Amino acid sequence: MKVWLKYLIAALLGVACAFILPSGNQTIEEAVSFLTELVIRFGRYMTVPVMFFTAIVAFNRLRDTKLLVKTGIWTGAVIVASSLILTLIGLLSILIVRLPRIPITVENVTDPVSLGLQDLFRALFPYSALETLNNGSFLLASLFFAFLIGCASTSDPVLYRPVTQLCDSLSKLMYNISVIFTEFLSFGMVAILCYWTMQFRGIITSGVYTPMIIMLVVDFVIVVGAIYPFIIRYLCHDPHPYRILYASLCSIITAFFSGDSNLVLLLNMRHGKESIGIRRRINGVVHPLFTIFARGGSALVTTIGFIIIWRSYSSLNIPFLDILWIFFISFGISFLLGGFPVGGAFISLTVLCTLYGRGFETGFLLLKPAAPIICSFATAFDVVTATFGTYIVAVKTKLIEHHGIKHFI
Repeated sequence: MKVWLKYLIAALLGVACAFILPSGNQTIEEAVSFLTELVIRFGRYMTVPVMFFTAIVAFNRLRDTKLLVKTGIWTGAVIVASSLILTLIGLLSILIVRLPRIPITVENVTDPVSLGLQDLFRALFPYSALETLNNGSFLLASLFFAFLIGCASTSDPVLYRPVTQLCDSLSKLMYNISVIFTEFLSFGMVAILCYWTMQFRGIITSGVYTPMIIMLVVDFVIVVGAIYPFIIRYLCHDPHPYRILYASLCSIITAFFSGDSNLVLLLNMRHGKESIGIRRRINGVVHPLFTIFARGGSALVTTIGFIIIWRSYSSLNIPFLDILWIFFISFGISFLLGGFPVGGAFISLTVLCTLYGRGFETGFLLLKPAAPIICSFATAFDVVTATFGTYIVAVKTKLIEHHGIKHFI
């Protein structure tokens, strides 16, 4: 059975469980919440080990074959371009379609929310490099450590051959273990979907956020059904671009209902290797970089969310310069969300409201009840961007062995 089909069946069972279980029972909701947390911890258990050892081998071979700079340029260009495209789509959609206002609520802000840039830099450069392996949220820390080891080991290939061979063996071992984890994670999707549905029922019942949800659905269909396949078709000269979308079905399902970008990384890497045929030296570096920096989906929903908030507070038209400010700030914040694999989109919206000021500092509270669904869409956008983006880099660096769709896992 295909992996995505296992996850889809588990998802349907989770939705069914949410309707079977009595609603409003706090004990049951707490139990499901606890199970969901355990499942997510289980799913992320092997993320850092797999990424770390695979990245060491990948950086080593990319530098040894003089493809490191080319790979970096293509990766950076695709990340920036995808974030620009998604932010622009979000801006245009909310400017073209005027959604109904959201009723103003009175709620006090308990704790201020920030990006915590100082903490991110501390995590990137701890007192010991080995501490980076303990950070399961900010993956850039361990990826940077892997970069140092991988590149330094090319200075004397003979002397450091035992190191590269050990990392190569550990990379393959960790990957094989992670395959088992991703298979069993499909069973855990029942708990994730059950908990997500419990939250979603409350959001959709009110009807306040339904127009926004419909807009996000339409934007997602346009992006994954038209824009990304068009780019693949003409940039990579691929006559069958929708097979990349097919390869990312499992990741999209998991990303949307978990809202956790790090949870999906191993699934993305597995499908990149076994379905699409991306070589390990690209799969082990580019996918993590997209997971960390390619958060254009968060920029898209942040832009839409903030303009909805603005129009809910005021009936005046938004000044053109303010529209540009919203666009570029949302775009810029998206690159700083690497330390927030969960809830990054709502944090971005909170920061944007704070930076804008003018009485909008607490405007994000209007969308707080819908935060789970907002983050779900943002993560789905980001994950599909990672799959398509990594494929583009693999094609442009010629580090891919194309597989037929019948061989997809």
